[in-house]
Amino acid sequence: MLEIRKQLDETIPLIRKYYRGTPKIGIILGTGLGKVVESIDVETEIHYEKIPHFAVSTVESHAGKLIFGTLASVPVMAMQGRFHYYEGWTMKQITYPVRVMKALGINILLVSNAAGALNPLFRPGDIMLITDHINLIGDNPLIGRNDDTLGPRFPDMSDAYTKEFRDIAEKTALEIGIRLVQGVYVPVSGPNLETPAEYRYLRTIGGDAVGMSTAPEVIVAVHSGMKTLGFSIITDMCLPDAIEPVTLAEILSTAATADMKMATLVKAILPKIVDM
Repeated sequence: MLEIRKQLDETIPLIRKYYRGTPKIGIILGTGLGKVVESIDVETEIHYEKIPHFAVSTVESHAGKLIFGTLASVPVMAMQGRFHYYEGWTMKQITYPVRVMKALGINILLVSNAAGALNPLFRPGDIMLITDHINLIGDNPLIGRNDDTLGPRFPDMSDAYTKEFRDIAEKTALEIGIRLVQGVYVPVSGPNLETPAEYRYLRTIGGDAVGMSTAPEVIVAVHSGMKTLGFSIITDMCLPDAIEPVTLAEILSTAATADMKMATLVKAILPKIVDM
């Protein structure tokens, strides 16, 4: 982990050539969440290829660029496209952008993803507020020698998804009339979708939605002392006794139907959490 500090010494000056502002909130956008980006008053865009030590997203639905600007008058840094373990990146590469956010002065991380519902009460197009996660990816970004200047050796994860932010999100969704379900997110390595037996297992251990991301970034955010807020867009139903094959096109289509709701919710929430 000690090499991360050296990498940041190369990455931050490059970003500062393009953007001199002070973002308040970092945003990581998952599959099919383009409306959130469209809501940003963009000041600067930087493609990942230009940024030292950044990986490059290989997923076709992920644009692969950093966006700096304002959203609901709040200065933000948004990742349009994230990195996944199944693409072959290491955990430290996947989570490096969170380290960059912290180095730029960001103390709040908002993460989103597309996920399949394990909870039979959910339905496609729902937005799930992540209350907690069960990391089944099989790796951890904090493995290795710890750099105490970045965070503690054993970070506490008892409030990984900040409760005061969750309370605000719940209240805000109710005020603006957006259905918001809540649940535990279970990330797995992917890239294949799960078998019916695996879905049954994930539900049995307490999962409400399953995906292939988010937990690594949240772990590093907590290690860095950041507060977090997370959402899953429910794109398909993963019920073992009523399973139906699903394609990426169908997942993207469903995510698009919830995209505007997600953008509306995020814009309403950000001004309420920015100074907390």
